[in-house]
Amino acid sequence: MRTLKAFSALLNYPSTDLGAAVPEIRSLLAEEGLVDPRPLAPLLRLLEEEDVYDLQERYVTLFDRTRSLSLHLFEHVHGEGRDRGQAMVDLKSIYEAAGFVIDGSELPDFVPLFLEYCSLLPADEARAMLADPAHILTVLGERLRKRESAYAAVFEAVVGLAATKPAPEVFEAIVPETDQDPNDLAALDAAWEEEEVRFGPGAGADCGAEGLAAKLRQAKRPAPGIDLPTVRRPKTRFTYASPRD
Repeated sequence: MRTLKAFSALLNYPSTDLGAAVPEIRSLLAEEGLVDPRPLAPLLRLLEEEDVYDLQERYVTLFDRTRSLSLHLFEHVHGEGRDRGQAMVDLKSIYEAAGFVIDGSELPDFVPLFLEYCSLLPADEARAMLADPAHILTVLGERLRKRESAYAAVFEAVVGLAATKPAPEVFEAIVPETDQDPNDLAALDAAWEEEEVRFGPGAGADCGAEGLAAKLRQAKRPAPGIDLPTVRRPKTRFTYASPRD
């Protein structure tokens, strides 16, 4: 589903290349017809027309300085717990088992990276993969909607593509909102300090799609420019190093 590739791009750090790609994204959404493009129109218009520095500042305030809006999936169910590192290892192993190598500085659970991976799967597999974190994506969309952010429409569209809707009880797993003032940088630094996440041998062995689902579904235990490639090669490299000056 190339639509997921477009959503991946829309959730990445704004750039002039992304703004220039908006007409291509509009065409792709219309061509595939998997989602209603109208709710996405405000975000596309912003990315196309607004000053890129204003867009970047807004993006950083939302996703980098507001912990409850983090674009890292496991932040919302594992917080600073040790299970987060194992979940990262499991997801990285799923990518590698499919022949995909992360080329960049982002962690495996970065939402744009996850969506890019899903975009390269057969449609049924992609929808099943999206169903696992659907409760997280739903909550992110709701939190963005409360802030009247145009980014909410992307999360709502992604959840709409998932194979199943999340059961009400799985929302108990989501870490509640306890955000610091996004402009208080000292407080933010202190809040974001956490144990180093390690990958590789010895980090854990319970990998696979079922293991990922187990990590994402914590229902009973609350946790403390854009190319759209046709994949022909056995290995695809994802590049998500977005420089932030």
